[in-house]
Amino acid sequence: MKKRVKTEKRSHRTKSEQIHYTMSRVRSKNTKIEIMLRKALWHSGIRYRKNFKALPGTPDIAITKYKIAIFCDGEFWHGKNWNIQKNKLHSNKEFWISKIEKNMDRDYYTASRLEYEGWYVIRFWGKEIEKDIDECLKEIREIIIQS
Repeated sequence: MKKRVKTEKRSHRTKSEQIHYTMSRVRSKNTKIEIMLRKALWHSGIRYRKNFKALPGTPDIAITKYKIAIFCDGEFWHGKNWNIQKNKLHSNKEFWISKIEKNMDRDYYTASRLEYEGWYVIRFWGKEIEKDIDECLKEIREIIIQS
């Protein structure tokens, strides 16, 4: 018996429509890295709130008991090694440089507001979470112990 393989219909979108479609699929919540970190925290017995809207910047994870706000940042969207990466952009360079730099400014402003309100702010890069989640947990536990 042959196994049927479902194939996607090729759409005939313009380049602009394809970019719009692709960008609309980029998640802002429940990303792979957020889920990985949340599961690790839960299994460690650390309870949290996800996407906590009561705080500036809506942290991906908020450990309210210890006033810890955690952000799981994608390297591209939040400008990791930005001085190097921005030179590698090829298409629509001005738009992307402006967008990523606004994201970086917003991240800084959000962290400042949270720290002013007495919260510890932790930002993890996506690759950090994927490659060494134990180190991320260790950092969170150290802050909990200090609290």
